[in-house]
Amino acid sequence: MLLYMSQSQEAKSPPLHSVSVAGVVVREDGRLLAIRRADNGTWELPGGVLELDETPETGVAREVLEETGIHVEVDELTGVYKNTTRGIVALVFRCKPSGGTERTSSESTAVAWLTPDEVAERMSEVFAIRLLDALDGNGPHVRSHDGKRLIPAG
Repeated sequence: MLLYMSQSQEAKSPPLHSVSVAGVVVREDGRLLAIRRADNGTWELPGGVLELDETPETGVAREVLEETGIHVEVDELTGVYKNTTRGIVALVFRCKPSGGTERTSSESTAVAWLTPDEVAERMSEVFAIRLLDALDGNGPHVRSHDGKRLIPAG
């Protein structure tokens, strides 16, 4: 019986997912922290892969600091987003800046504080919605996308 179960599980190995975290950092004037990624030039939230030994809140604070030079206080989870093509589940948290100075990193070629209108202009829909969801106060939102477009719920 055990041999059968182990063979069955190997034959049907589940798809692998990675978990990432991102921070919607909102300044007192309502501007939002964004980066231009070094690898593909797109504007996105600061964030990255959650490490095995860290909590989501610790991970988002680490990623924001690494990519932007900004220290944050993590407020709350505002959304869970799944890229169905790449198998990435992203946990997005609203944060407040608590210190530091904007700087680029090996992962970012620009760091900027954008208005919500600038976010909509510069970011693709699947990334802009994460920022806008964090501002609406109705979260946490749960959404899926294929890397280009949102997939309707249901």
